Amino acid sequence: VQLQASGGGLVQAGGSLRLSCAASGRTFYTMAWFRQAPGKEREWVSSSRISSGTRIDYADAVKGRFTISRDNAKNTMYLQMNNLKPEDTAVYYCAAKNGHVIVSALDWAGSYDYWGQGTLVTVSS
Repeated sequence: VQLQASGGGLVQAGGSLRLSCAASGRTFYTMAWFRQAPGKEREWVSSSRISSGTRIDYADAVKGRFTISRDNAKNTMYLQMNNLKPEDTAVYYCAAKNGHVIVSALDWAGSYDYWGQGTLVTVSS
């Protein structure tokens, strides 16, 4: 199983980027985006769960600016990031688990079995 993240880059504050995470040949019940800024711990950004439809959750820091989505036919997850801020600068990682993750554990990196290699997002002020 491989997760391939892409779409990072350099953007000015207020700009937009769309990240993609392609999963090799399978659809995961739970997928998520995490990020890690220099000198900081990895933090959860957003999750998408297949559970009687698609359930979506966001960290407060990105709510209203970021949108997670999935194209299950392509086994690909996206993160549309709008109104980017310098504090959004980080390496963004996609993660996946072939099973359900309880809501209280969505933001814990240990809940996920598979990780992409990360893609760097730099937001200049």
